[in-house]
Amino acid sequence: MLDPRLHTTWLVNAASGAAAATVRAPMARPFSWTGVRDRLVVTDLEVVTVTHDTAILTWSTHRRDRAGRWHPAASDTEVRLAPADSAAPPVTRYFDARRTAHHYAELRGLEPGRRYRFTACSDGETAVPGRTWVTRRPETPEVTGVFTTAPPPPGRLLRTIALANDTHWGEERSGLILAGLPPGLRHDDGHYPQVMTEALLHDVRRPERAADHLVIAGDLTDCGSAEQCAGVGARLDEWGVRGRDYFVCRGNHDAPRESGDHWGAVFGPVGRLSCHELGGLRLIGLDTTRRRGAGGTISADQIAHLRAILAADSDMPTLVFGHHPASRHAALSNPGGPGFVLDRASAAALQACYRTAPGVFLHHSGHTHRNRRSRPDSVEYLEVAAVKEYPGGYALLRVYERGYTVHFHRIAAAAALAWTSRTRKQYFGLHPDHALGSLTDRNHGARHDFSGVTTVH
Repeated sequence: MLDPRLHTTWLVNAASGAAAATVRAPMARPFSWTGVRDRLVVTDLEVVTVTHDTAILTWSTHRRDRAGRWHPAASDTEVRLAPADSAAPPVTRYFDARRTAHHYAELRGLEPGRRYRFTACSDGETAVPGRTWVTRRPETPEVTGVFTTAPPPPGRLLRTIALANDTHWGEERSGLILAGLPPGLRHDDGHYPQVMTEALLHDVRRPERAADHLVIAGDLTDCGSAEQCAGVGARLDEWGVRGRDYFVCRGNHDAPRESGDHWGAVFGPVGRLSCHELGGLRLIGLDTTRRRGAGGTISADQIAHLRAILAADSDMPTLVFGHHPASRHAALSNPGGPGFVLDRASAAALQACYRTAPGVFLHHSGHTHRNRRSRPDSVEYLEVAAVKEYPGGYALLRVYERGYTVHFHRIAAAAALAWTSRTRKQYFGLHPDHALGSLTDRNHGARHDFSGVTTVH
């Protein structure tokens, strides 16, 4: 079942030539630049992240060759900024003279709760959004040129957790749906999941991110082979200690095969949940996979175990993660329909457990490769986009004494940005409207009592 709004968006984009534009490269002003080979095209502007004191913008630059094909073109990176309530012209707040076609500008030291006007540009040309509805809606910051920082929740920052999923270690072609269609994309060296996973592990430990823990909600591998499971497991073990530094659950790509349960041999048995306590913060990982098929389910034994854990201390702040989305909104709004996510009976049983446990504040999932937030009740149901392809990132969950924030971050490494830009063109150029999510899907917060949670020592 395809969500009518998403279906309409895809059709509108296709009718307007999005497919043709993205096979080459999107044009910011096609009506005036046709045939101009030496003009720099500065496009695909996205205001990806807005925190209480930081904003992160990305865009790309292209030129035509003699045959009329678009190619990445290196240029500088600049962002001009001014308070929105000031009449003063924007001044350069970020400038990087290093030449690149894949631009990443992180503005730090902003004032919480303030509106800012901005202009992003390269070699003097102003960046504009690409031919996607998600960044061309009238109210988006890419169109208005204005974003607003939000104050953080009250109290001290206690813990920072990186929420990631869908690394697909070992995958060789990105963008396939069925039987080799669409044709998909290959990385130059054929190992883009490893490139993106390596960049993820480095990114979350940058001082600006300073993640205390990493949660990967399924599809760690492409097909659950012994080689893939051992490879990703070894790399994660080099990065940290499982159950202390990083936490994982199984996805449908990690399901047991005829050759055996190789994922289980590395990470844990099939059909069981995991539970860990981090200084008063509880993390519960669910196995939502079936033996066959893309959809998800939760066994009766897992539900009973979950119910017992929550009943033992229903007020303890609890983050639950599982590969398949669990809300009705997710079932109806993803292009694969209800059969692609957690089955209705499992979702209902899960939500019944949450209603008796006020400490559960967030359910993190992957699988749909998109950023999407829904709150059918007091629990937030969060889908985080894939690591392995556009928009290529993870969400940072920051826990304060009286609330939490969630901010999606694009992986900043140069190789990751290049691959992210390339896979932006997947599915005939329609992927951004599905995967990026709205600004509030990517950046939001909520109040919750975390006063009993300790800081990391």
